[in-house]
Amino acid sequence: MSEDPGAMRRARIEALRAQEQAKARKRRTLAIGAAVLVLLLVVGGVLWATLGSSKSSSTAGSGTAFCGNVASGSPTTKQWSQPPAMSIDTKATYTATLKTSCGDVGLKLDAQHAPKTVNSFVFLAQQGFFDHTHCHRLTTAGIYVLQCGDPTATGTGGPGYKFDDEYLNAPAIQGGTYPAGTLAMANSGPNTNGSQFFLVYKDSQLSPNYTPFGTITSGLDILNHIGQDGSDNSNGQGDGKPNDTVVINSVSVTKK
Repeated sequence: MSEDPGAMRRARIEALRAQEQAKARKRRTLAIGAAVLVLLLVVGGVLWATLGSSKSSSTAGSGTAFCGNVASGSPTTKQWSQPPAMSIDTKATYTATLKTSCGDVGLKLDAQHAPKTVNSFVFLAQQGFFDHTHCHRLTTAGIYVLQCGDPTATGTGGPGYKFDDEYLNAPAIQGGTYPAGTLAMANSGPNTNGSQFFLVYKDSQLSPNYTPFGTITSGLDILNHIGQDGSDNSNGQGDGKPNDTVVINSVSVTKK
């Protein structure tokens, strides 16, 4: 029996239509798959960016965030062969502000009991000797002090001169404790004072061998924060370079 030509044409048309419908379905499937992939990539990118940002924030050193106000400039290289001539009024009241990268620390200087020390400190401050210097040492075990005043930040620097100890019989330091809030001179032995000083942020067990020449009147909370952030412990026993970047941007002195 012979085939119907009309029926054959209709069959071919139906077959072509089925093929086109199958291609269309495939195109839609591919498009949906691509859209889902793009969405996943976008969402993944957002999650990565958020987690990355969060990680960066959480791992950023507290020192960077807390002590980020470092003024541009470099420490001086000035040196003097002799201590400065006495120029302060020992009956006057001298105050100083350490403008640091972590905030301001206020000091009251004891010109009456430690005149040579205060005279040297005021002279060096007026000369800009402390400007842009790093506080190079932090102790966090038994002794709680932040040591500053060395333009080389090595612990060996100074102004080129030395002068004698003063006021080692101060009542506050008798008994082997330097109270929190004490401002005192660092030294390498008797009568070897130069420019390095330390700020006591907690009561510290120290023999009365370091000239106390003032008190901390404000900013003790800043020093405690620095203490909590710790040091690199390079010298062991909680003693080393502060983890925070502690820089004295400048020192101002006022006479009253």
